Amino acid sequence: MKWFCFAFLLLLFHLDLCHVSMAVSGEKNQRKTYIVHMSKSEMPASFEHHTHWYDSSLKSVSESAEMIYTYEQVIHGFSTRLTPEEAVQLESQPGVLSVLPELKYELHTTRTPEFLGLDKSADLFPESDSVSDVVIGVLDTGVWPESKSFIDTGLGPVPSSWKGECESGTNFSSSNCNRKLIGARYFAKGYEATMGPIDESRESKSPRDDDGHGTHTTSTAAGSVVQEASLFGYAAGTARGMATRARVAVYKVCWLGGCFSSDIVAAMEKAVDDNVNVLSMSLGGGMSDYYRDSVAIGAFAAMEKGILVSCSAGNAGPSPYSLSNVAPWITTVGAGSLDRDFPAYVSLGNGQNYSGVSLYKGSSLPGKLLPFVYAGNASNATNGNLCMMGSLIPKEVAGKIVMCDRGMSARVQKGAAVKSAGGAGMVLSNTAANGEELVADAHLLPATTVGLKNGDAIKSYLFSDPNPTATILFEGTKVGIKPSPVVAAFSSRGPNSITPEILKPDLIAPGLNILAGWSGSVGPTGLAIDSRRVNFNIISGTSMSCPHISGLAALLKAAHPDWSPAAIRSALMTTAYTEYKNKEKLQDIATGKPSTPFDHGAGHVDPVSALDPGLIYDLTANDYLDFLCALNYTDSQITSLAKKSSTCDAGKKYSVSDLNYPSFAVNVDTTTQTGSSAVFKHTRTLTNVGSPATYNVSVSPQIAGVQISVQPETLNFSKVNEKKSYTVTFTVSSQPSDPNGFARLEWSDGKHIVGSPIAVTWNS
Repeated sequence: MKWFCFAFLLLLFHLDLCHVSMAVSGEKNQRKTYIVHMSKSEMPASFEHHTHWYDSSLKSVSESAEMIYTYEQVIHGFSTRLTPEEAVQLESQPGVLSVLPELKYELHTTRTPEFLGLDKSADLFPESDSVSDVVIGVLDTGVWPESKSFIDTGLGPVPSSWKGECESGTNFSSSNCNRKLIGARYFAKGYEATMGPIDESRESKSPRDDDGHGTHTTSTAAGSVVQEASLFGYAAGTARGMATRARVAVYKVCWLGGCFSSDIVAAMEKAVDDNVNVLSMSLGGGMSDYYRDSVAIGAFAAMEKGILVSCSAGNAGPSPYSLSNVAPWITTVGAGSLDRDFPAYVSLGNGQNYSGVSLYKGSSLPGKLLPFVYAGNASNATNGNLCMMGSLIPKEVAGKIVMCDRGMSARVQKGAAVKSAGGAGMVLSNTAANGEELVADAHLLPATTVGLKNGDAIKSYLFSDPNPTATILFEGTKVGIKPSPVVAAFSSRGPNSITPEILKPDLIAPGLNILAGWSGSVGPTGLAIDSRRVNFNIISGTSMSCPHISGLAALLKAAHPDWSPAAIRSALMTTAYTEYKNKEKLQDIATGKPSTPFDHGAGHVDPVSALDPGLIYDLTANDYLDFLCALNYTDSQITSLAKKSSTCDAGKKYSVSDLNYPSFAVNVDTTTQTGSSAVFKHTRTLTNVGSPATYNVSVSPQIAGVQISVQPETLNFSKVNEKKSYTVTFTVSSQPSDPNGFARLEWSDGKHIVGSPIAVTWNS
C-alpha cells in the first residue's frame, strides 16, 4: 500500500505507510528541486557572507535559478530548482559537497498511560516546573489549536529559553497559541516549488491541521488531561499525553501532495534554533545512506544540540528489511498493541460466531439475520472481491451484508462502496498480508473486520450454504485483553539495511487503535462524504508509537536534565521488557509466534523503570563521527552530515561494532567465513547513574553455533557517573538451519536489570 502524506487515503487506511519517492519526474531538462550541501569552511575570503557565496555559486550555473531556502543549523547550504545538467555542473564547483535531488516523504500513519503504568507512578515523575520547561517539537500536518488537548490551564509562563514563534496564516493567527502550544510554524516553499501554489480552498496555508494526523501525534506526546474523552463512546475515559505538562511546538511540513525534504530540513533547522528539547517525527524516507537522508542529516544536528529525535520505524511490516529512520543517532520506534479491544462479532446462519473489531456508531442492523453475499460474486469486475467504488452490482447487494477482502483501497472506503450500492453491512476480511491483526475503523455502515482465519471460515460457510445469512453484533470497548502487547503486523522490521551492525528498531510502544485529539476539519474516516466531526479519533500506525516515546523522553529529560539524547534512549531501551508477567515471550501478531529483536528491538517501553535504569550507554557526537569513519565515508560525506570538516585518522582502527549502542548485531558472511571459526568482538562502556553497586552479567538463551563470552563478568561501580567497559566475544563455529539467532545480555545488581538484545545473522 502506498498513499499520500496528509491525503485522506492515509487516514482511511489508518496505517501511515512510510514511503519515499522522487519529488518530481519528467523530461531530461525539466527543473527539479535539489538540496545543495556546501563546505562553509571553504568560502573564499572575497565574500562577506556565506549567502553571497551560495548565490554566486548558483548563478555560475543558472542566471534564473533562485534559492528556496538557505540552511544554517541542520546543514550548510541551500535548496533550489535546477535542470539535471545544471545540478551536475554545480556539484563540480569548488566548495560544493553534494547536490541531492529532493525526496518526497510520507507520514507513517486513552488508555495508554494506564497501560504503561504512568497512572500509578505519577509521583515518580516531576510533573511540575521541570516538565513544563521541556519543549517537544512535532513535524507533521500541523495542529488543531482548539482541541482540549492543548488547554494551558495550570501552566506557568513560557520557558525563557524558548525562541520560537506562532506564525499566522490561513485560518490561523498568533493568538491560537498559548502556554501549552507555544510555537506553530509552516513550511511550504519546497512543496510549492514542485507542486504549485497551495489551494487554500482545500487546505490551510498555515500551521492549522486540516488532516488530523498532526493533532493526533502532538496530543499523544504531550496532550493536556481531558475528562470524558472518547470516539463515539468507544475508549471512553480520561485522555492525556505522555508528558501532560510539557510544552509543544508544531512544524507543519506535510500537505495534500506530500512532505518535501527541503521543507523538512527547513523545519528541523527552525526547531533546533527555537530550542526544542525533543523532536518527534512520524514520517520517514526510503533507505539511503545517511549523508543522503535529510531526516538523518537534520537529526545529527539536533543530536549535537542535545535534542533527542524520535522517529517512526514505518508501516511496511511484517516484511524484513522494511525499516526507515535507522541512523544510530535517531530513536527508531516500532508499534505494539494495547490491552484494549473493540469487539464486533459476525453471527452466521449456521449458529457460528466469529470475532472481529469495529468502531461503528450509528443505526443498528435489524434484529434478525440478513442475506449474506461475497463481493466477488456480486460484481462484474475482476477484482470485485475488493469492493472498489462502483464495482458492486446494486441488485446483488441491496439489503444484504457483503463480505469484502482487504487490499487496493482504504478499508472504510470499501464500506462506502457497499453502502452506495445499497448494502446493509460489511464484513471485511484480512488477507495473508494482514494475518490476524485487527485494526478498528469508524465505519460509515454496520461493519466489522475479521482476521484471516475467521475470514476463511466465514467464506467456507458463504460458499457452501445455498442461502447464507448473517448479522453483526457490536460489543463496545473491552480492556484487559491478553496477551498484550503484541507486535503490530504493520510495524516495520529489521534487519537494518543500511548498517546491519546497528540493531533496529530500538524499541516498540503503543501504536494500534490509539485514541488522541483530532482536527475539526475532517471526519474520523477522512472520507469527503464523512460529515461527522469528532474531538478525538482512534487510528493506528508507527506514527502513533513514535510520539509515545517522544513524550516519555520529555519526562526523562525533565527528571534528568543533564542526560544526553543517547542516555535517554539507553534508559528507555535497557529497561524495556520482552516477556509478559507469566514469563512467556512477547508475541508477533503477524506470525502468532514469539517476536524477535528484529520486530521489537530492545522490547516494549517501560517508562517507570526507565526513570531509574541503574546504568546507561552514553554517546557523544565524536563517537558518531568515529562510526562514520568506520563506514568508510569520505571526508566530504562526513562534512555533509556534521557541517564541519572532519578527517578520519588513517592510523586509527575504526569499528562499527564498537559504537556504544545498547544492543548487539553480528553479521556472519558465510561466503568468506569458511573452515575455522569466526570471532567478533564488541566493546561497550556503561555509566553508573544510580547508587554504588556491583553488577553481574548473564547471557541467554544460547544461540546454536555461537559461543558468547563477556569479559569482565562483574562490574563494580563505587560512585555516580563512573564508567566501566566490557567486551563481548562472539565465536561462530557453524551455521545453523535458521539464519537468525537471538539472545539477551543483562547486567543486574539485584535491583536493576540493564538488558540488551543480541541478533546474529548468517548472510550467504
